[in-house]
Amino acid sequence: MRIYKKKMVLFIIMLLLLVGFVWGILYLKSVADYKKAVKGITFEDINISDIPDGVYVGEYDVNFIYAKVEVTVQNGEITNVNILEHRHERGKTAEVIADKIVGEQKIDVDAISGATNSSTVIKKAVENALKSSKLTTL
Repeated sequence: MRIYKKKMVLFIIMLLLLVGFVWGILYLKSVADYKKAVKGITFEDINISDIPDGVYVGEYDVNFIYAKVEVTVQNGEITNVNILEHRHERGKTAEVIADKIVGEQKIDVDAISGATNSSTVIKKAVENALKSSKLTTL
């Protein structure tokens, strides 16, 4: 009976190690996919003066980071970028990018140091908002 218990404990330990190993591999793959997705983000040159006045909503998701924004356009200028939702790793500081976009009147502003990936995702959400045809309010 004692040998049976030892074999059972050994089996459970081996099973837990195998599950942990598989989980670790899957996690590392998802991190690699996320990094590749962020690195592949490009921005279109959008002429803001061509966008009708209104409030536009856009979002972008790369698994580990997600942003949903509301962009207000008036008289051919971005007057406000409101971050409605921002899931991030350590990228909370990137949220000041909204003020930079308004200040510089363009999407592809310099990223916030230490929060480059979150900055990029927020900028892409702003681009998606401006490219959208869904006007939510005026």
